Amino acid sequence: MKKLKVLLVDDEEDFVATLAERLELREIETKIATDGETALDIIGKEPFSVIVLDLMMPGLSGLEVLQRIKQMNISAPVILLTGHGSTREGIEGMRLKAFDYLMKPLQIEELIKKIKEAAINNK
Repeated sequence: MKKLKVLLVDDEEDFVATLAERLELREIETKIATDGETALDIIGKEPFSVIVLDLMMPGLSGLEVLQRIKQMNISAPVILLTGHGSTREGIEGMRLKAFDYLMKPLQIEELIKKIKEAAINNK
């Protein structure tokens, strides 16, 4: 399998930086965005194997970013993250064709497994 390239989108800067570090240690190339507008700008410029997107962010919500990704015809699968115990947004994200959603706090191995599944299913 070619090296995975993942975009991590989350407004919690410490969380996303730590997550990126942990993925890089496992040979997964990462790029970070801390808001939806920045994420969309990056997505428009370069391809990703998978996008990991937080649902609850100031400005554009994760669902709004997901809708725009779909409008841009970006084929990278999207894994949604929610830390607010709400499955309603996760279910709405699935309706919008997200690959899956995970609850925070998450286990790194579970996230890596989902990233690999998403990348394989997108071929």
